Amino acid sequence: MRNVMSLRLLMSVIGFLLLAALVIPIGLGALLLPGFVLMVLTSYSSLLRNGLYAVQQLGYEAVAVVLESLILLALVVYGVRTRQGVAYFVWAYAIQYAFSCVYFAVVLASKRIAMIGWSLEPALLREWFWKGLPFALTFVLTIIYFRIDQPLIDVFRGLKEAGLYGAAYKPIESLLFVPITFLSIVFPVLSVYHRDRPTELLDAINRFYKGLLLMGWPISIGIFVLARPLTPLLLGRDYLGSEPALRVLALALGFAFVNNAFIGALNASDRQSSFSWAAGWSVVVNVVLNLALIPLFGYQGASWATVMTELTLGVVAWTLTARHVGRVAVLSLSWRIILAGLIMGAAIYPLSSLDGLEVALPIAVGAVVYGAAVLLLRALTGEEIAWARRALALARS
Repeated sequence: MRNVMSLRLLMSVIGFLLLAALVIPIGLGALLLPGFVLMVLTSYSSLLRNGLYAVQQLGYEAVAVVLESLILLALVVYGVRTRQGVAYFVWAYAIQYAFSCVYFAVVLASKRIAMIGWSLEPALLREWFWKGLPFALTFVLTIIYFRIDQPLIDVFRGLKEAGLYGAAYKPIESLLFVPITFLSIVFPVLSVYHRDRPTELLDAINRFYKGLLLMGWPISIGIFVLARPLTPLLLGRDYLGSEPALRVLALALGFAFVNNAFIGALNASDRQSSFSWAAGWSVVVNVVLNLALIPLFGYQGASWATVMTELTLGVVAWTLTARHVGRVAVLSLSWRIILAGLIMGAAIYPLSSLDGLEVALPIAVGAVVYGAAVLLLRALTGEEIAWARRALALARS
């Protein structure tokens, strides 16, 4: 950890120069210092937080989330009441992350989980560089296929359609935080299984896949069915035209959730370069589909391109996982959950005409119906529920 902390300190110098080059020319120099401090503290907070993920000490993480939220809430309320400027709110976020850095550093040091400090070991850093290079390449490729569609819509169809698509994409992008967070928690466990209990790795991946589908599928169906009332509620009435894109992108969300199971499987089993290939094929498919569909169908074409890109990523990543780790039993793990989600969608469809806060009713009904369908269809077995309870108890310990 000390080597990574030192490396991030050095990288922050480059980050400062890049940030200055971005904000000063557009007259936002007043945000340079708070923005830089926020960037550095966010980086260190994530690093220290991952130290707890690695040893599955998640109880401390839960405490940190509550305390961080309270600190930020107090600072934001004060800033709103005293009419503070933008710089104040950037500092408020920086203070929140400063607290989390101190908190996690104290926990890691007191529990002797990691040594906090700075150190540079060139040989070790060189080894990490080559092992981490596929992760960096995958990150770049992922950013490309996540971001390329909106500029292409602007080029072919204009700013209005690009804005409608971008607005619809925001809630989908925000929800991706859920599977990514679960991946960061489960990844160390998968790595331990790969190293110490390789015969049990595939079973752990199957459970992870099923858990992601169990969470992501009802969200995907819910947004698809309730896109009409959700659009003005989430995006505002200026973006009512985003409804078709939101409905289609909801389908991509389901694929994006479960794809994290294959990402974790390949990366935990030292097959980072394999997932880089999967991400590379996704970029190719995404660019080709966007160039073909956007000129004809505009932002709705881009929405379908996103769905097919996530599907492509899933198929390629599943194939690579089957080759290097084992075959994830997608059909047998999925059909009951998919059926439960469809039953939920049929139940809430008659309520999809409700407006405003009334949309809480179909959401509540959907949660109840989905839960009941999962139990009646035995989408979750008693053994899986017991396993989840043991995992929760372990996380709290």
